[in-house]
Amino acid sequence: MEKTNNYKCPACGGGLIFSPKTGKVTCEYCDSSYTVEEIESKNKVQETADSGEQEKEADIGNEGAEWSTDSLSSEWGSESGSMKEYSCPSCGASIICDKTTAATKCPYCDNPAIMEKQFSGALKPNCVIPFAITKKEAVARLGDFYKNKKFLPKLFSDKNHLEETKGIYVPFWFFDGKTEGSAVFRTTTTSRSRRGNTETITTRHFECERTGSLDFESIPVDASKKMPDDLMDSLEPFDFSAMKDFSTAYLPGYLADKFDDTIEECTPRAERRCSESFVSSLRASVSGYDSVSLKQSNITFRNGKVRYGLVPVWLLYTKYNGERFLFAVNGQTGKVAGTLPAGKSEVFAYNARNFLVSLAVFASLIALAAKFVI
Repeated sequence: MEKTNNYKCPACGGGLIFSPKTGKVTCEYCDSSYTVEEIESKNKVQETADSGEQEKEADIGNEGAEWSTDSLSSEWGSESGSMKEYSCPSCGASIICDKTTAATKCPYCDNPAIMEKQFSGALKPNCVIPFAITKKEAVARLGDFYKNKKFLPKLFSDKNHLEETKGIYVPFWFFDGKTEGSAVFRTTTTSRSRRGNTETITTRHFECERTGSLDFESIPVDASKKMPDDLMDSLEPFDFSAMKDFSTAYLPGYLADKFDDTIEECTPRAERRCSESFVSSLRASVSGYDSVSLKQSNITFRNGKVRYGLVPVWLLYTKYNGERFLFAVNGQTGKVAGTLPAGKSEVFAYNARNFLVSLAVFASLIALAAKFVI
């Protein structure tokens, strides 16, 4: 069984969690707070002391057992590759979780547990964006998201209850590099002339070629198969100026996953985003035409570098009419993304109002026309 780690308060020994409000690690019991650097230093001292102690395990025999254990098996088959077992550093309980889990809570003592081995070697993130939005603020942002939605069922916003709210550090690849190349655009200009009752429309067609280069930095692509790509894309942008060098001291109190989408799998998404930005930049230089459309482009990538980091996301689950809805809140900016249900009665009422307005306008026009005829 692999060991986990957690951060304990040097003052009282209580569990520590990272506070988005203060940017410090805070004790849940005595309210002591420490900077990330302070708690890292204290944790290293404690690890050194612990390494000198020898652990002994009791040998439990089964002499005289009357119960058959023939049906028990330690072979998990295909499931073994997706699960891992850890030991809680606070109470010693076993924690069984997904193999990509890097930070969680013990289901027995509720203390944070960090699987530090998940961050060792090549798997260790380069950077992290700490949480700046609290759980309470995330719930409030979701409430604001409900407001002024025309087709949202009233019962959904009035009576739905959040089933689960959890803060999670989502793994991301950040791509840095440079694009260069060219693009050809089809363009047209249109002019009109009139002679007597005849109007002539003249359309001229051109091709405009543009070349250039564009540097890009921190193009984000989420590296978790469990997280919907469109949901993560909708939470952008993140403020990368607040990015910190990675430390496990930012993780207590939150869940965290390591990547399971490889760089090779995510590269096409990053290159597609860079290509679209590059073509859009070239397109902006084409002006003075009535229409512009892309004909072809030729783009290459240079000096590419990839970094591995974690970004903060609040996930909120709610249920309505037996269906589960997932919403995500950017843990740094508070931006909300998710799909809301559309109520049949609200859609019907909206269409009915539009029909009555249209009918009233039509009736007014008929009455006005009749008045002129008379």
